[in-house]
Amino acid sequence: MLDFRILFSCATALVLCAATLLITYRHAPALGLIDRPNDRKKHIGNIPLIGGIAVFTGLLFGACVYGQSDLFTCAVLATAALLMLVGALDDRFDLSVRARLLVQACAVLAVAIATGTHIHTLGHLFGVELELGVLGIPFTVIAVIGLLNAFNMMDGIDGLAGMLALVAVGAIAAYQGLSQWSSIGLLLLLSAALLPYLAANLGLVGRKVFLGDAGSVVLGYLLAWTLIRLSQQTDASLTTVDVLWCVALPVLDTLAVMIRRLGERRSPFKPDRGHIHHLLLDAGIGPRGALAVLVTLAIVFACIGAQTRQLTPGSNLLSFGAVAVIYIATHRSVRRYQQARVAGSVTSEATLPIGTTEAVRSRPLRTDGRQKPERVHARTAAAARAARVRKIVP
Repeated sequence: MLDFRILFSCATALVLCAATLLITYRHAPALGLIDRPNDRKKHIGNIPLIGGIAVFTGLLFGACVYGQSDLFTCAVLATAALLMLVGALDDRFDLSVRARLLVQACAVLAVAIATGTHIHTLGHLFGVELELGVLGIPFTVIAVIGLLNAFNMMDGIDGLAGMLALVAVGAIAAYQGLSQWSSIGLLLLLSAALLPYLAANLGLVGRKVFLGDAGSVVLGYLLAWTLIRLSQQTDASLTTVDVLWCVALPVLDTLAVMIRRLGERRSPFKPDRGHIHHLLLDAGIGPRGALAVLVTLAIVFACIGAQTRQLTPGSNLLSFGAVAVIYIATHRSVRRYQQARVAGSVTSEATLPIGTTEAVRSRPLRTDGRQKPERVHARTAAAARAARVRKIVP
């Protein structure tokens, strides 16, 4: 059972996050922490990017109340504070990918060197212990950076990154048993701090705020280090494959998107509207519906992982690989189908006869995922063409 101290610490994290949201909301424009809509971001109005700052503030105060003072926790929180600051600067000034990756790599190396915690083994697979040796620390850097950027990329619709983090925490707790809650105390505090943000972000209370890079990066970072610590202990309660199932949806979607971008000869870090939440929105599903679908999918992946734990080491990894292949192939097929449909719609519109009474064109998707038709009268278009002809021909 949870003791009173962790419950009081979680309550502190929740209250401090809510208080920080209230205090910083009015100062967000002065700080430049405002997200404005553009061709890729289809939300309505200018939204403060203060959710991540509020969540981390609540987490930090909750950890202080709880008394988490071991070297690993202090190192992770200190470097997470650095990443939160860099994320806020990225929200404000749009930093380059190279600068962000450099800071992220330095943060991971600092924790690995200071605490000695890193991925040194991939576990028993087909009866063989896969020790990484000198490749352990570089592999850890890649793994942590990959997961924190996976959560950053998934932060595309209201509540998604935060809800996926809660699903991951729930999966970890279920895999290792509720009796081991003390090993995930930091994640329990994070979950409590996320609740006020999610309530505001989903429009349940107060005014709308976004998580921002300052928050999405920290979510993936804290989850990555907790999973590494739990899976690399001598009496590890989680295997390396269990770790993958806990965060399956962000990992699989990031893999699918990066493979597609590399196939298109583009930078894998260049943003576009090709993530799974974008595909659902383009299919006509609203943000709330897309959120429900994706959270359910993440839970299904966690349940599949719980069943594959009973398989022999190696077979469970093959199961994850099979799911990954299916996911990436389905993602690619849906993306191509939607692109072909849009191209066909544009071609049909371009070839409408002049005598047609009206053509219907679609504006970019709104935040509710629906399209609003804009009618353009062909008579007006014909008059404009005639005017251009008269101007050119004397």
